[in-house]
Amino acid sequence: MAFIRHYKETDFDACAQICVATLPPSLASSPEAARLSPYLWTHPYTYLSPSTCHVLDDGAGSAVGYCIGCPDVHAFAEAYPRYVTGVLEDNGGRGIAARPAQLETREPWFLPLPATGDDREGQEKQDKSINPAALAQLAYRTDWLLLEGDAAKTALMRRWRATMHIDLLEPWQGRGWGRRLIEAFVRSVRESGADYGEGEHIGVAGENRKVVAFYERMGFRVVSDDGGDEGTIVLVKDIERP
Repeated sequence: MAFIRHYKETDFDACAQICVATLPPSLASSPEAARLSPYLWTHPYTYLSPSTCHVLDDGAGSAVGYCIGCPDVHAFAEAYPRYVTGVLEDNGGRGIAARPAQLETREPWFLPLPATGDDREGQEKQDKSINPAALAQLAYRTDWLLLEGDAAKTALMRRWRATMHIDLLEPWQGRGWGRRLIEAFVRSVRESGADYGEGEHIGVAGENRKVVAFYERMGFRVVSDDGGDEGTIVLVKDIERP
């Protein structure tokens, strides 16, 4: 019988597979972007904050979903160098190892694809693909990944300091496990002793806005939405003190 438990080191590969299997189309369409994605949105949390990371075990020991995160993104960012040396630069292990050539100037998020033969009139609009170099930079620059933004976003992250990611393999979706995983994460944040402020914030890719209704049922509320597929929808959830 399936059940929820804390993340274990042996779940590393399964959680990476869950992340890749549930990526939005823009990331999933690029093999290199898909390979890098767990190193941005999965492994940092399970490595640095395992006590607030939970998985759905299928009953046979395999993780088929997770809700992972940290109680305070600011403390998390301070601890991030441990993840860089312990995972990203672990050349003898399973990390991505290679440090980008430069980490001062941000690479563009999208790269234009070559124009097709149908583009005979030189139309300016082209299809775009995620730039893997930009993802590699984010893996090493947690300030860009988690903390950078306008004044409104900075103020928001000071109020709702926790953050999380939740993903379930398709056969396990729509069965109530998402709610239970979030409840487990919230309990662990309350018990962490960390300063989580008023609660947690999450970002949802604009192209994946269909999941917003689920989060709203879980008690989240939208605080920012630029309305585009290439932007991010920001939601917050209040977490009461124990």
